[in-house]
Amino acid sequence: MTVTAPPRQAAAPPPPPARPSAGRRAAGFLLRQWRRLTAMRTAIVLLFLLALAAIPGSLLPQRSLSQTNVSQYFADHPTLAPLLDRLYLFDVFSSPWFAAVYLLLFVSLIGCVLPRALEHARALRTPPPPAPRRLSRLPDSAELATPLPAAAALDVVEEELRVRRYRVVRRQRDGTDELSAEKGLLKEAGNLVFHLALVALLLALAGGKLWGYEGSILVTEGQRFCNSFQQYDTYSAGPLVEGSDLSPVCVGLEDFRAEYEEDLTASSFTADIAFGGPGEEGRPTTIGVNDPLRVDGDRVYVTGHGFSPTFTVTLPDGTTFDDVSTPFLPTEQSTMASEGALKLPDLGAGAEDQLALQGFFAPTGLVQGGILTSIDPRPLAPQVAVVAYQGYLGLDSGLPQSVYSLDASQIERGRLAEVGRANLSVGESMTLPDGTAVTFTGHAEFAALQFSHDPGQVWVLAAAIAVLAGLLGMLLLRRERVFARATAPSGDGGTVLGVGVLTRGSGDGAPRFAALTDDLRAALAARATTRVPSPGGGAPEPEAPPRDR
Repeated sequence: MTVTAPPRQAAAPPPPPARPSAGRRAAGFLLRQWRRLTAMRTAIVLLFLLALAAIPGSLLPQRSLSQTNVSQYFADHPTLAPLLDRLYLFDVFSSPWFAAVYLLLFVSLIGCVLPRALEHARALRTPPPPAPRRLSRLPDSAELATPLPAAAALDVVEEELRVRRYRVVRRQRDGTDELSAEKGLLKEAGNLVFHLALVALLLALAGGKLWGYEGSILVTEGQRFCNSFQQYDTYSAGPLVEGSDLSPVCVGLEDFRAEYEEDLTASSFTADIAFGGPGEEGRPTTIGVNDPLRVDGDRVYVTGHGFSPTFTVTLPDGTTFDDVSTPFLPTEQSTMASEGALKLPDLGAGAEDQLALQGFFAPTGLVQGGILTSIDPRPLAPQVAVVAYQGYLGLDSGLPQSVYSLDASQIERGRLAEVGRANLSVGESMTLPDGTAVTFTGHAEFAALQFSHDPGQVWVLAAAIAVLAGLLGMLLLRRERVFARATAPSGDGGTVLGVGVLTRGSGDGAPRFAALTDDLRAALAARATTRVPSPGGGAPEPEAPPRDR
């Protein structure tokens, strides 16, 4: 009888794998992005971008340093400057894109360095790894024959390595004595110190920007200013600084001296100042360009100088204003030719009786064709070209205007009218149509002083030193592991000592390995010659070394 087997049913296909939930996919995506951000390659790229982003800040004028230079750039490049301004290229170091690169670099370094620091801390407590099965596969290896037993031979190797400051571990694996040693963990420590110090440097710079401030002011000889943001010509402060946080320090300029080389280039600027608290008699000191005043974490620098022409104004009724002056800003550093404006709003009873003197000052003047020029930065023959205006200066209009120049809009509107002009030497006068006499009486020098407060400067210095120390350790130190295995060949009473070295770091390891093997051969030979027969006639024992008395 024939039995027909039932038809076989096809196996059911396996169910498709369950797709992860949206939350798990999002978590996986964020984890992958975090790993990319905290990779060392990303940190290097961000560091390069930060250096690249700082280039425009050094090539273009910055508002935080000189609003005047920025305004001059707008005047010289009326088409390009607004486009650059939209890209924050006149405020590079406070721009959103610079802050983004800065913060990403900061997060990347922290995420990269902290896990490595934890791993290095575990490595410090972990003994050296076991010796590889085949020492001959290491970059540097050798076999040394010795009549010493295996344990005694490894004792010699251990002593030599400990003298060289290796960490040594003895093991026995598969009945064979072996030794593992390593040194150079400070190389990785230097790497970590470098990166942690770089993070500390970024933190210190950020702290200095958040809690720091600086202001610039022109101070004429005989004048004094106090550390108040209302007095500064330009002032910038971190977002966490309030007006009450400024230290109460006042500085007075007693005398300023500028020295020049034979080619009329400036060689040094020195200022005699007196500093102290409000209402106190100042303590005298001298500061220079590279020798600032340092007091309570604040610094006062000399950043430039110029001249303040002095005038005596005599009104028709006999009222006299003696030695009124204002700083004239240099337009040519080689000859110190300067321009400025002196505003006298209180000469008459009405607003239309105000007087302004706009002029050109030449420390060593020369008139050619009725035009005054300066030929020397030293005040050898001071002269001034003055244009006098009378009318309304617009000081109470509520609109800001520079104290070093006239408001051109007032002249265009006819509210200021020119009433006279002249080239004056010291002692010469100019009489205006209403009988007012303007006399050029001389000049005084002014110093451009910058008051800076940076609470992070000490931390920046410490972090920079740590960066250098970590970099030197990372570049100069070597990570090195030494392995040794002692085997006793059959039929031979001696020992074959296999030695291998694995080196990570700078330099060629072959000379150091050759020196190590030469020292081991000498130490093994010396130990073998000091072994003497035991009193019982058995195996030789090493001679006991003499004890120190």
